[in-house]
Amino acid sequence: MANLFSIHSVGNSLVTFLRNSYPESLRAEHACEFRLLSSGELRDADNFGTTLSLYLYRVTMNEHLRNSGRINDPADVNVPLAVNLHFLMTAWAASALTEHTILAWAMRQLYLHPMLTSSSLSPEAGWGPDDFVHVIPAELSTEDIMRIWDALEPSYRLSVSYIARVVRIDADTPRDIRPIAATQFQFGEMEVPR
Repeated sequence: MANLFSIHSVGNSLVTFLRNSYPESLRAEHACEFRLLSSGELRDADNFGTTLSLYLYRVTMNEHLRNSGRINDPADVNVPLAVNLHFLMTAWAASALTEHTILAWAMRQLYLHPMLTSSSLSPEAGWGPDDFVHVIPAELSTEDIMRIWDALEPSYRLSVSYIARVVRIDADTPRDIRPIAATQFQFGEMEVPR
């Protein structure tokens, strides 16, 4: 049952996953900071140093789960809000080798580990045991990428887009329906009315 912190939790969890899995061999040659950025922080991009950033540039309603409840809770009267998160992952470095190496490594990590389960999502969102988020690459046209960067303060940087889907945000109100504890079935001959 994810709460209002679920959007931030997904971005924070992705950055934490990448930071914690960055290998020592790359740390020695290409020391890197991992950051989840807000729009305001992008103005200081010139002071980032060597950084791999994740920036949430768009949130959309999930068109397939817009009005559907959770599979494991069919009696759910408060259907969760289902959204997709669109992230821009950007490498900030002074050299092409460092920029390309860090971005290639991060892309490979997300390719090999595309699922965030409740055990890998940060706890502030109150994720349930069945919650998971799938992270997939998003194909953006050159025009779309340029429009994003034109709207941002720093000039263009090498970046790749990802979609984190499906993030469900549950209602705060408690349910009025009690869960079913048991059911009884009886087998026997069926009487036909005369």
